[in-house]
Amino acid sequence: MRKHVPVIALALALALGACSGGKEPSASGSPPPTTEEIASYDCLKEHGVAIVRTGSGAPRVDKDEPHDNLPAAAQACEDKAPPRPSPPKIDPKVPAAAREEAQCLRAESVSWYPDPDPATGTYADGAVTSEQSAELRTKHYDAVRKCRQEKGSGDDSVLGG
Repeated sequence: MRKHVPVIALALALALGACSGGKEPSASGSPPPTTEEIASYDCLKEHGVAIVRTGSGAPRVDKDEPHDNLPAAAQACEDKAPPRPSPPKIDPKVPAAAREEAQCLRAESVSWYPDPDPATGTYADGAVTSEQSAELRTKHYDAVRKCRQEKGSGDDSVLGG
């Protein structure tokens, strides 16, 4: 079942993504559907999912119809689903620089400063409270400047603020 989750998620995203806003996409607002997208929607239709065409001719799941059969149809049409885009390449310098900055700030008495995600160098939402962010901008401002200068960044922006 686990290998089918991305396909089901893709089908639900295709189906429900068209539901946001209540407007039909304009011809100039989105690119024409790819051959893979058309084949995928045609397959979904063959498996009982209600498909309509927008004013620009792009297929979409009919948001006014029930979607009970969508997971089974998505599984059956898995081989026709468009290829998933590759995740963006992360420059290895970004996570390394974020780790160095976190280590530097902790060495400068900001003991609570979090470690970044080791793969992306980003921080989880809520990793720093608003009070801690305020502290970085005031009480620990010199430490932030020092650690940013050591790594060659003139950026004085602060995590969480």
